Amino acid sequence: MLACALDTTDFTGKACEEARDCPPPYVCVAARGDAGRTCEVLGLPGTPDGGDAGPTPTWCADIQPILAANCVSSCHGADTSGSDGAPFRLDYYAPEPGGVPGAQAMAARILARVYVFQDMPPPWLSVPMPSAQERVLIARWANEGTPLCDDAGTGDVERDAAVDGRP
Repeated sequence: MLACALDTTDFTGKACEEARDCPPPYVCVAARGDAGRTCEVLGLPGTPDGGDAGPTPTWCADIQPILAANCVSSCHGADTSGSDGAPFRLDYYAPEPGGVPGAQAMAARILARVYVFQDMPPPWLSVPMPSAQERVLIARWANEGTPLCDDAGTGDVERDAAVDGRP
């Protein structure tokens, strides 16, 4: 049985009251609304911000294929039996009502684990690691608003559901 647990603690989304509650590279930031403050990875040096790197990566064209190859088959897909119950799935962008979070909701965590710490997928799993270029695409996608598809693909409910892995 494979397990996708690491000794590395992920502080993304952990409640905090002041800066010292979050270890580097996390910072304590005010959450939206009345949700309080949480630890997040923000504006790290070297984190791509898009700049003149070309079109913004999208879930449909760029990110879904990377996550399918590197994350879904081992831990974050429909079968999470080998992952110690992964609390989210990366085989879809957003869940059906009541489903576990998808890639859009987990973008900050994906950015932290895949780009910043580069500890996902865990090296001891028999799955390929994203290339440096793929890691940059993931970081740009997360930093640039997690777009689903290009303008031609948005609004097509059947197509978007198929891309997200929903029937």
